[in-house]
Formats: sequence, structure tokens, C-alpha cells
Amino acid sequence: MFTLKLIFITAVISLIITPLMIKVSPLIGALDKPNKRKVHTVPVSMLGGVVLLISFLVGLVIGHPLEREYLPIVIGAILINFLGLIDDLYDLKPIVKLIGQIAISSIVVYYDITLDLITLPFGIIIEFGIFSVPMTILWIVAVTNAINLIDGLDGLAAGVSLIALCTIGFISILQQNIFIMMICSVLIGSILGFIRYNFYPAKIFLGDNGALMLGYIIGVLSLLGFKNITLISLFFPIIILAVPFIDMLVAMIRRYRQGKPIMQADKSHLHHKLLELGYTHPQTVILIYSIAILFSIASIILYLSTSWGAVLIGFMILITIEMIVELTGLIDESYRPLLKSYAKIFKKS
Repeated sequence: MFTLKLIFITAVISLIITPLMIKVSPLIGALDKPNKRKVHTVPVSMLGGVVLLISFLVGLVIGHPLEREYLPIVIGAILINFLGLIDDLYDLKPIVKLIGQIAISSIVVYYDITLDLITLPFGIIIEFGIFSVPMTILWIVAVTNAINLIDGLDGLAAGVSLIALCTIGFISILQQNIFIMMICSVLIGSILGFIRYNFYPAKIFLGDNGALMLGYIIGVLSLLGFKNITLISLFFPIIILAVPFIDMLVAMIRRYRQGKPIMQADKSHLHHKLLELGYTHPQTVILIYSIAILFSIASIILYLSTSWGAVLIGFMILITIEMIVELTGLIDESYRPLLKSYAKIFKKS
């Protein structure tokens, strides 16, 4: 019941603050202006992250967490929000942003939160040892950028983050982890109030300040919630965040194959491909929401499965990911090994 109150309170706060930020944005030049790489055609406020940060912090004050782990979440969220805001206003170089993300992610390590091991099916345990610190930083930076990269359509990153947080929150209930459940509830409420103005046609964007902050918090929460449980512990958050991870990894492969810098932005992400296939803006967003929900359901089933069940579900997930990549031409139109193999088999038969 308390978590529902937190969701309601933070949603109301976010709902009230968002219109104020929309009005403030032109006064300080915080507007996302159209260009050839973007879908929108008019300047839009990019202070969505500030809305989420304020409502999130107020929610934490009301929730009053006692666990020490809330400190790196709050400190990191504030710093990475500020980093993203600077990037929104002054367009930082990718390497500068990356260095900033690494430095901010190191706060988690300072508070003794590290990815020490992962437990694979059939009792196989992989310990990171001296690599636990770089693996922790790599994980948080990867999740942070995965959410940021998918932020290309109205309501997309916010909605996918909302689905991920609901899934992490649900599993935290199964684990009876009150702390993670509370943090998820506060951020869920913040997004619910904000997305009213962020969905198509958006009156306000997350901006890098919001997308980076959501990614950072989700990265830390997934680390806290899944690093010590049994059964392919590291894979749960990866599956929950499958949509942004697929988009990020495939983008890196695509740019490498094209001889371009892997950090260089392009207009060939999943949402761009779906738009090219003829889906409207809202249809594309809802379709990606649906895919994210399916992966989230799969992660919950995976959490409750036996080792053999986990292997089977994992295999099915990999096939699904490959089919999404090939059908949408995410890497390029010629990359369709699975579809070509199916075609050959059916022709022979």
C-alpha cells in the first residue's frame, strides 16, 4: 500500500512540474531543435530529466530509505543528470560524455556495490575477482547508454524504462526486497506523470539529462537486485532491457561493418527501421512497448524456471532477437542468415 502511495504522489508531482518546465525551457534555451537526424519538426523542451529528478528526489524524501545503497543512486542520478543537461545545452563530444559516465559510475564502486560473480545454469559460477570493479562500471555505462540510444521517438525511452522498472519491481516483490521495490515505485510514479506530456506528439523530451539518469538508476537497481541470486543472474536485467540492448549492440555492429566510429549517431535504429516499414510514430512506439513487455514476461518466467527451462527460454529469446534484427534490417538489408536458411529449407521441401 505504501508503494502505491509513493507512485501516486510522485506521479502527481511530476504531472504538476512538467508544464512548468515546458514554459521555462525557451527562456534558458533548453529546446531540442529539429535536424536531419531527428524525427520531430518543431523545437521541443528537453528538460524532462529535470522533472524526473525533482519528483524522484521528493519521492525518496517521503519514502525515507534507510539502506546505505540509496546514496550512490541519488548522488549518481544528480551528477549524470547534470552531465546530460550540459550535453543537451552545449553538445559535448562523445568521449567527454563517456569519461563523465565512467567517473559517475565509479561512485557505485566507492560504496562497495560491485558485480562479483554470475551464476550460470547447472551450478556454474563465474567469479570476476580483480575484474569486478571494471565489470561493474562497464555494466552501468552499458545500461545508461542503451536507454539513451533508444530515446529517439516520443515516449519511447520513458515507456521502455517504465516497463523495465515494473519488471524489476515485480521481481523485487518475489525476492521480498523492500528497498528496490520502493526505489522502483518512486521512479515509476515520476515517469507516469511525465509521460502524459512525453507521448506523441511530445511537448517535452527526456533529453540526455533524463535518458542518462534513467539508464544509470536502472543499471544500479538491476545490479543490486540480481547480482546475488541463483540462476543466470546477470541475464535477467539483460532480458528485461533487451530492446535497448539489442538496439545498442546492433548499432555498434552496423557502424563497424560500415567503417564508421561506433559512437557516431545515425538514423538506423530499431524505431527508424519500423518507421521506414510504414508504421506511424505512435504505432512504432506501441510496437516496441509490446516487444519490451514480451521480453519482461520472459525474464519473469526465466526467474521462476529450472535450469533446463532457463536454457530453453534463453534459446527462444536468442532466436526472437535474431528474427527482429533480420526482419527490420537493423544491421543491413543483406544480413538475413536465418531467413535465408528457412527459405532454402522450404524450397527443397
